[in-house]
Amino acid sequence: MGSSKSSQRAWHMVMALLALWSIVSLVVIVVWATSPDLKGVSQCRASLQEEIQKGVGAKVVWEKNKEALEQMVQEAREENDRQKEQILVLMGQLNATNATLQDCLQDKVVLHSNITSLQDDIEQLQAKEANLTALLSLREDRIDILEQNLTQATHLTDSCNSLKAAAESHMLAAQAETKACKSSQQFLQKQLQKCKDVEAADAPKQNQESSPSSPPSNHAAAVAAAPLLTLLVCNALHLIT
Repeated sequence: MGSSKSSQRAWHMVMALLALWSIVSLVVIVVWATSPDLKGVSQCRASLQEEIQKGVGAKVVWEKNKEALEQMVQEAREENDRQKEQILVLMGQLNATNATLQDCLQDKVVLHSNITSLQDDIEQLQAKEANLTALLSLREDRIDILEQNLTQATHLTDSCNSLKAAAESHMLAAQAETKACKSSQQFLQKQLQKCKDVEAADAPKQNQESSPSSPPSNHAAAVAAAPLLTLLVCNALHLIT
C-alpha cells in the first residue's frame, strides 16, 4: 500500500514537471515570435522547429516515463496484492497457530488434571499396598499358628491312634479271656451238674443205709468239689490281674 502511494506521487510529480516545462517552452516561443528585435523570422522558425522537436522528444520521453511509471504502478499493485495474499495466508497460519496453541493449553490443563488424579491413585494404591502387607503379615502369623496347631493335632491324632490300637489290643485280649472264662464256666457247670447227678443218685442209698454211713458220702462230695473250687479261684484271680 505504501509503495503504491509513493509510485502515484512520483508519477504526479513527473507529469507536473513536464507540463511546467511545456508551458515555459511555449512562453519562450511566443516571446521570440513577438520580438522582432531579438531574432529573425528564420531564426525563430528554427528555434520553433527545434522546440517542437524537443517537445516531441519530451513527449516521447514523457510517454516512455508514463509507461514505465504505469508499469511500476502495476508492478507495485501486483506486489501489493501479493503481499495482501501473503498477509492473508500468514493471518490464517497465525489463527491456526493460535487455535493450536489454545488446544495445547487445554490439553496441558487436562494433562495436569490427569497427572493430579494419577498421583492421587498412586497414593491410594500405596496405602492399599501397606494395608495388604500388614494383612499378609497377620495371615502369615495365623498360618504359622495354624501349622503349629496342625502339628500338635497330628501328634495328638497319632497318640490317640496308638491308644486306640492299645485299647483294641486290650479289648481283644479281654475278649479272649472272656471266651476262656466262658469255656471254664461251661466246664464247671458240667462238672457241677455231674456232681448234682451223682448226689441225686446217691440220695436213695443214703436213706436206706444207716446214719453212720452218711459222713463218708459227704466227704466224697467235698473231695469231688475241691478241684472245681480251685479252678474257679484261679480264673477269678486271672480276671483280676
